Amino acid sequence: MIKIVSWNVNGIRAAEKKGLVKIIAAEKPDILCLQETKAHPSQLSDALTDPAGYTAYWSSAEKKGYSGVALFSRERPRSVDLLGDARFDSEGRVLIAEYPDFVLITAYFPNSRDGGARLAYKLEFCKTIQEKCDEIVASGKNIVINGDFNVAHHPIDLEHPEANENSAGYLPAERAWMDGFTEAGYRDTFRMFNLEPKNYTWWSYMNRAREKNVGWRIDYHCVNERFVSRVAGASIRADIIGSDHCPVELTLKQG
Repeated sequence: MIKIVSWNVNGIRAAEKKGLVKIIAAEKPDILCLQETKAHPSQLSDALTDPAGYTAYWSSAEKKGYSGVALFSRERPRSVDLLGDARFDSEGRVLIAEYPDFVLITAYFPNSRDGGARLAYKLEFCKTIQEKCDEIVASGKNIVINGDFNVAHHPIDLEHPEANENSAGYLPAERAWMDGFTEAGYRDTFRMFNLEPKNYTWWSYMNRAREKNVGWRIDYHCVNERFVSRVAGASIRADIIGSDHCPVELTLKQG
């Protein structure tokens, strides 16, 4: 089995202080994808830049303390690239790693912000990354795309859908894009195994939201239809603390 874990750590330096290195050692993922790292490698400890048993790859935002993604991999990928669009690479939004059986994309989707202030930017990002997925699949390769999509797709995916109709992450345009993405053949792997409500991956730090499980499911692993048969399991690891998000896990059968 191949174990892939994706986690928005909301600051990798803060997550390290909360036990990130011990969590990695305990969980032993084959591939670990991190979003919102908020750091450049030069700012980090050796335990993160040269993690035991892994090779680390980084895409950091030009702006200090903002955005950023990282990938820790036991097997060295054939290649690791950025998205190739300066609008998004300048914010450290994407890493694309090619493995023998699939291409892994880990992404930190933009937040559309209050009043949809960055909605146009976000939708451009969504369009661009879907085009990249389509291009990879059309070439005959399979896709695993994971990360913080910053979208709760359906009413089941957040605690108070009616109250959040005009909230960032649940705007009609965002959900419409997610409709189109899944209809284009990219499967939300968690919902292959669990159709129950109250499964969330992000909780506000306010009002004891995590304790009350008042949250949103905005972190995903998706695969193309041709790769669905390789998916052995998908889960939300709400038991792991260290961020306002929790990790999401995908298990693949060996090819």
